[in-house]
Amino acid sequence: MSTAAIPGAPLPVRTPGSRARGRHRRPERPEIPSGSPALVLAVPATAGPESRSVVEELLSIVRSEQNGVQAAVGYLSGEGTEAEGERTVAELLASAAESGMPAPVVVPLVPGAHDFLTELHAAAAEYGATVTDALGPHPLLAEAVHVRLSEAGLARADRARLFAIATAADGVVLTVVGGEEAAAAAGITGVLLAARLAVPVVAAALDVPGSVAGAVNHLRETGSQRPALAPLVIGPEADSELLATAAEETGCPSAAPLGAYPTVGQLIASTYLASLPAPTAEALAEAAAASEPSQAPRGAHAAVQAPVEG
Repeated sequence: MSTAAIPGAPLPVRTPGSRARGRHRRPERPEIPSGSPALVLAVPATAGPESRSVVEELLSIVRSEQNGVQAAVGYLSGEGTEAEGERTVAELLASAAESGMPAPVVVPLVPGAHDFLTELHAAAAEYGATVTDALGPHPLLAEAVHVRLSEAGLARADRARLFAIATAADGVVLTVVGGEEAAAAAGITGVLLAARLAVPVVAAALDVPGSVAGAVNHLRETGSQRPALAPLVIGPEADSELLATAAEETGCPSAAPLGAYPTVGQLIASTYLASLPAPTAEALAEAAAASEPSQAPRGAHAAVQAPVEG
């Protein structure tokens, strides 16, 4: 059941998923314990066509990754939240408190350090809500950047493939927003990306003048002939003009932002799950008992006992 079906509902109602059957079904994902807090995906932007499309798709991935999760999107401010059901983070937290629900877990939709995190922590503290760490650094983000580079023809999709790409970059600038702190933190993801691509990778901040140009010059001075830009940016947290300006000023081709790449949704789900308290022994026992198959007799005639010979 969706939020739209319940007028005024602060957060979506949990809808239990059906379990796959059969010997070869994929392993069941851990169930969300009853009474667990909801997930609020905090978007560092106002609602709009671009941010809305990305976060809605990511939320769909989160729900498919984790059956039963209660999840909603909270925007940074109320500007643009005109569609039915769109709320700010503060509104969602206040609504949950007024309804007597547990304080939600707030997952910021950023791959690393960002200016809006200070404001987000302040809003969450007012309602006793937990704010998780940013989504990165993480190997899954390096995978997503690699895929975006390959889609732009700037990297091989798989190092095992031996065919050449004439436009493949021989050096990559991992572009971020959030200042020098974000660029420094992105260095870990850069190392993971460099291992995947087998080319040098350096990080630079889109919102620091001269940072990206300096990183490109460094690559060229160290031998790179075809440097490229790879945004470590999901989308809503960065002004699209920053990405376009960086590519124009450096003369380097650029991959697209990560957007709603599936591993970003997986990271959101796993970050939320990691913030939940460990289940009690009693809860684990109940879950194990519920997952055990019934001990029904096998075969149509299993219940018929052979007569005992005297």
